[in-house]
Amino acid sequence: MDPRPLYQRIAEHYRRAIHQGVLAAGSRLPSVRSLMRWHGISLSTALQACRELESEGLVQAKARSGYFVLRPERLRLPSVREPDTSRTPEHASDTGMHDRVSAFVTQSERYPCSVDFAGGVAASHLYPVDLLRRSMARALRSHAQVLVQPVPRQGHPFFRAVLARRALAQGVNASADDIIVTHGCVEALNLALRAVAMPGDTIAVESPAYYGLLQILESLGMRALEIPTSPQSGISVDALDLAFQAYPCIKAVVVVPNRHNPLGCVMPDSEKARLVALCERQGVAVIEDDTYGLLADNAVAPAALKAWDATGNVIFCASLHKTVAPGMRLGWMIGGRWHARVTMLKYVQSRPNEPLAQLAVAEFMESSAYDRHLARLCHHLKRQREQMAQAIAVHFPSGTRMNMPGGGMFLWIELPDGRSAQDMFELGLKEGIRIIPGSMFSGTGRFDHCVRISCGEPFTAKLEHAVRTLAATISNERDGRPGSAVAAQRVGSRPQGQMAGSGSRA
Repeated sequence: MDPRPLYQRIAEHYRRAIHQGVLAAGSRLPSVRSLMRWHGISLSTALQACRELESEGLVQAKARSGYFVLRPERLRLPSVREPDTSRTPEHASDTGMHDRVSAFVTQSERYPCSVDFAGGVAASHLYPVDLLRRSMARALRSHAQVLVQPVPRQGHPFFRAVLARRALAQGVNASADDIIVTHGCVEALNLALRAVAMPGDTIAVESPAYYGLLQILESLGMRALEIPTSPQSGISVDALDLAFQAYPCIKAVVVVPNRHNPLGCVMPDSEKARLVALCERQGVAVIEDDTYGLLADNAVAPAALKAWDATGNVIFCASLHKTVAPGMRLGWMIGGRWHARVTMLKYVQSRPNEPLAQLAVAEFMESSAYDRHLARLCHHLKRQREQMAQAIAVHFPSGTRMNMPGGGMFLWIELPDGRSAQDMFELGLKEGIRIIPGSMFSGTGRFDHCVRISCGEPFTAKLEHAVRTLAATISNERDGRPGSAVAAQRVGSRPQGQMAGSGSRA
């Protein structure tokens, strides 16, 4: 039961509606009489709730007209701190990521999940399922023979041609013959690493880095050398240069220059050019992961690293998993100077992808419907990310820092006073909320004071309640109280929109 006075609970109900855009700026708040009737409250309680919102600058009273919603000023938290790039990176080590991910999964499965902030895809309704279904039906009618014919080794030519044309927008100039279709970007990264390095070799990676990449390195017997990465501008080229001088055995650099996971940052073009030039001089391969590059707020993707590659030293890896169809697991890559070796490794490892899905997606991507879908997806992700950021800024304790990227679906949060994200993860699970602690994004576990929050789902009252609950776990951790003592009711235990003691639904 919410222990707050009734007028505060009523005010919270409308505060959420304002933050979520249900009550837009300029709209009229329900009249005092309506509040009394809807919620079964007294005149005094209704007026107290309205004055509470007015004191927060959310509404304004107009004589004989009622209360009107003001345009709220978005609260802004300071950005995540910049890393120290002046020292030589620590020596490469085995990541131990398999054990860490296994522990994460095991812990997560112990508790039912009501709110999942750990996911890496958007809500299913934001993907073009009906358009893809129709494209699939047309492809099957027009090309039924693909079900019984040998599959082209590098992928269907039509799909590869469409990918090549679409890549021009990112400055990538490649022919259809340069492209190899893969089972998602994970397979592309796996093939790229096997093409340029051997077990025992050292691979430079960003820090923080996607834990899936660290798992791949561990499974291949390779060692990860973590390079400091700015939350604003990506991997530090200066720190990487220091690493080349200290560790001449580095075989490759794996980077996510556009919409980094988990930071969300984009490398400036000048730094992209520096990175490509530095690695070319050192004779070190660059493996570019462009999984999230197209998810820009303005639906205009930044240039890929590959755009500065004149010698084939950059292996470009991408996926449609986040942008078009999570269920199809379609990825692709440009192997550069390692094209022949990647083609052979792909054939040995998994054989070609089935062609029907490629044909369906190619037809969709060739049409203007693809551009409209991408613009719509980016629009919704931007709105959801901003709403989530606002809730975190309102509810998390003082000293919290947060990145506010211009695209993608993640927020990277730095907890105050060095508080443990692992503790937050464990306490959150007990409340039905799943997050990913920052320690998952490093082989050394160095980001335990950080957390990645996914914004792939529409922001609802249920999600805001979950943010408040997570904030309470941080406060309880500081006060030394157990997570089960949080005052907030367990997420999902009350129907969405239902207020304690109000007897009505939003």
